[in-house]
Amino acid sequence: MNLLIIGSGGVGQSAAMIIKKAGEEGRWAEKIVLSDYNPARAAEVAKMCDDPRFIAEKVDARDAGQITGLIKKHDITYVMNAVEPSFNETIFDTCLECRVGYLDCAMTLSKRHPEKPFELAHIKLGDYQFAKHEEWEKAGNMAIVGSGVEPGMSDVFARYAAKHLFDTIDEVNVRDGDNYDIPGHEGVAFGFSIWTTIEECLNPPVIWEKGRGWYCTEIFSEPEIFSFPGGIGDVEVINVEHEEVLLIPRVIDCNRVTFKFGVPREMRTLLINLKECGMDDATRKIKVGESEITPRDFLVKVVPDPLELAKKMVGRGCAGTWVTGTKDGMSRSVYIYQVADNQECYKKYGTNSVVAQTAFGPVIMLELAAKGIWDLKGVHGPESFDPDPFIERMAKYGFPGGLQEKDSEYSEALNTKKLLEL
Repeated sequence: MNLLIIGSGGVGQSAAMIIKKAGEEGRWAEKIVLSDYNPARAAEVAKMCDDPRFIAEKVDARDAGQITGLIKKHDITYVMNAVEPSFNETIFDTCLECRVGYLDCAMTLSKRHPEKPFELAHIKLGDYQFAKHEEWEKAGNMAIVGSGVEPGMSDVFARYAAKHLFDTIDEVNVRDGDNYDIPGHEGVAFGFSIWTTIEECLNPPVIWEKGRGWYCTEIFSEPEIFSFPGGIGDVEVINVEHEEVLLIPRVIDCNRVTFKFGVPREMRTLLINLKECGMDDATRKIKVGESEITPRDFLVKVVPDPLELAKKMVGRGCAGTWVTGTKDGMSRSVYIYQVADNQECYKKYGTNSVVAQTAFGPVIMLELAAKGIWDLKGVHGPESFDPDPFIERMAKYGFPGGLQEKDSEYSEALNTKKLLEL
C-alpha cells in the first residue's frame, strides 16, 4: 500500500509513529506520504519517523487538484483523512474520482433541523458519504468511514459482541471517560481537536431506537455516572453527537444506541459561553487585520495547543462499548474497552493519549485493507467487517483491549460455575 496521510497534526503524527514502531509488522505500508498545509509540520513528522518510506509534502485539503496531484505523483493506493471533518467532502470525492481507497476518523458533518433541532434529526453525520455508496461500489473501491477510536474501535467492539458474546442485543452504549489532569495549568484545556470538540459537543445529540429511528435531544442531556476501568473510576457522562449512533444500527440488530462522553462541568460551561457569544461559529467570516477567519478557527489559533499541553497532562482515558442483551437465555451486560495512559503515549509517539487512541484504529484498518482481509466495495463503517482480525492486532500495535463482565444473570451463572469448579 502507498498511503497518503492528509493532516500531520496529532492524529497524523500518531498514525505515522505507530506504523514506524510496528517495525516489520508495519511493512504493509510501502510508502507513507505525510502531507499538511504547513509543509514544515509534515517535514517535522517525517524526520521523527527517520525512515525513507516517510515523505513530506504540502497540501491544501480544500483543493481537489492538489490532492489529485499527490495521489498521482506518489502512485497512492489509499488515503487516510486526518484533518477536521469540514474537509471531508473534498477529500472523499477526490478519492472516488481518483479510484483510490479512503479512510477517515470522523464522518461528514450534520446539519440540524431548522425548526426542531433538539427533537428531529435532519442531515445526519455521514449522510453525504452513504448517499454515494453505489458510486463507490461501481468504481470497485472501498471507503471506511468513522474509523478512529470512537467511532471506529467502538464499532468493532459492538460487532465483536454481536458475533461472540450475545444471542440478542438490547442496547449498544458507547461510553468514554478519563481522569486527566494538567498540573500547574490554569483554566480549561482541550485534549483533542478544538474545532471538533466544539462541533460534536454543541450539536444536538442523536439517539437511535428501534421503531423510532434517529432523534435528537438537548445538549449535555441524560447525565449518568459510569464506572470506568483502568483506575479511572466513576465519571459523569452526558449525551454528545457521535458517529456510532449513526453507524451501528445500520448493521447490528439492537433496540437502542447511544453515545455518552465525560465532559467536565467546567468545560460544558465554557462551551455554552462560547456558543452564547458566537465564538463557536464555523461559517461566518470576520475580518482580523487583513485576513478573514471564522470565530471557531480564531479560537483554534489562540487556545493552548493540545499537542503542547500533552507534555504535562497525566492520567488515563478509556474508550469502550457497553452492550446489554441476552446469552443462553440469561440477561448479560459487558463493557469492552481500551485504556491509554497519557505519559506513556507521549513518550512513544510524542502526542497525547486521546489522539494516539484515535490513530491506532485506522492503522489496523489500513493494514487489513492492504492485505485484503477487510474488502467490501462501497462506503462502510467499521461495524460492517469481521472484528476478529482487528481485535487480534490491538496488542501488537501497543493498545490492548479489555473486557469487563458487569453484573447480570449471566455473570452470576459464571461466578457460580467457577465456585463449583474449585
